[in-house]
Amino acid sequence: MSAPIEIHSAAELKLLLQQNNAVLLLFGAPHCGVCQSIKPRIGDMLRDEFNQMKWAYIDCQRHPAIAAAYHVFSLPVVELYFYGQAFGRFAKVFSIRDVNEAIARPYQMLD
Repeated sequence: MSAPIEIHSAAELKLLLQQNNAVLLLFGAPHCGVCQSIKPRIGDMLRDEFNQMKWAYIDCQRHPAIAAAYHVFSLPVVELYFYGQAFGRFAKVFSIRDVNEAIARPYQMLD
């Protein structure tokens, strides 16, 4: 599993999105069993199929202001960004396959 970047501030998250062409954000919390179970699966998927994509984890329990700024009010939430623009969002009920399929096409267009 590739480990996510742990985000601790809105400024840190903004910089990550500005400096990277492809970013996956996972909004979760320690008490969210689904969030914790998909974290290694996302890491494996990115390592094996989309290794140019950076990914970050935002602990919504510790950083509720970041979650609110991104309109995250239920968990888990996965957001995809390409070239700084939001490209896809998955909330509550989704599969890793859904995320994989959403990444595949724009990922092929990365420089």
